[in-house]
Amino acid sequence: MPTDRLRSIVPMFGGGTRYVDTLDGIVEFVETHNPTTDEMVGWHRGTFPNVSSRDSIMRRVSYLQQVGFLHQENDWWVLGQVGREYVQDQRTETLLRIMCSRNVGLRSLLYALSAAPMTLAEISNQQLDTHPELGWSRGQTDMATQRVNWLRSMGLIEKQGDAYSLTSQGRQFVKSAVEKWADAELSTASSNEVKDGTYETTIHARIVDPEFRATVLARYDEKCPVSGVDHPGLLDVAHVLSWSEFPEYRADVSNVLPLSKTHHAAFDRELFTIDQKYRLQVNPAFETESELLQRTIINRAGERMSLPDGSVDREYVNRHNASLEWV
Repeated sequence: MPTDRLRSIVPMFGGGTRYVDTLDGIVEFVETHNPTTDEMVGWHRGTFPNVSSRDSIMRRVSYLQQVGFLHQENDWWVLGQVGREYVQDQRTETLLRIMCSRNVGLRSLLYALSAAPMTLAEISNQQLDTHPELGWSRGQTDMATQRVNWLRSMGLIEKQGDAYSLTSQGRQFVKSAVEKWADAELSTASSNEVKDGTYETTIHARIVDPEFRATVLARYDEKCPVSGVDHPGLLDVAHVLSWSEFPEYRADVSNVLPLSKTHHAAFDRELFTIDQKYRLQVNPAFETESELLQRTIINRAGERMSLPDGSVDREYVNRHNASLEWV
């Protein structure tokens, strides 16, 4: 993921669900008038009641400059490259891509909300767990609120009581984002078939959105629940309902587990599974002299994995296991 993305997301004037309206007004004003700084301040004061602080106004203008919507030439404000792009295509999809590219945490929040509604406190913790570099204090919800308000303004999440959930538009974004936001296109690492007697498979390297991966690993404290491997570089995002057969569930965080690369391969090759009570079930035909596989899989048959309740959708587990002849 880019290392220069902004950790602080700044609110816009106009109210928590009108950030995009305010952005549109600023962009239109700048495109039309190429204002000076004084004129920019004056526009804000004339547009929003009770807004007078020059420092407060310029904090927001500076943020839009950092994102790329605005650019300053001497004392004149013009549209930046991102601003010109947005003016040409003021769709939510375009704005979200811009904001996600320049700000830490927006995509991972959408992925997390796809599993269940969350309160502001839960959102704050999710952001810190997934992005420790944000660095705010536990229990602080100000920055979580700004992320929520930007996404609410785009129509991607909505408030229901004390919790926030995805709208239908938000779910549609999540459904496609896991591939669209990958570091590279979905690729095949090798088309060579691997054979060893009973089993035959084709190895693929699946490239997924790094923030989807980070969201999944954070939900499990960056640890494989089967092997205990706890180094992020040695963990894969393994799908219960397979990537190829169930594309509609690729970005569903309740359809994935963080497994070590070895145990991911063993799971995909149907050497083991988990049942609806999260107990390890082992293929009776699985034989190995590997001490690691004996200790972490075969000898643990029937043992309940340390998975939080509800972390993996039990219906997905049931559908996966229905396809296994030995279960």
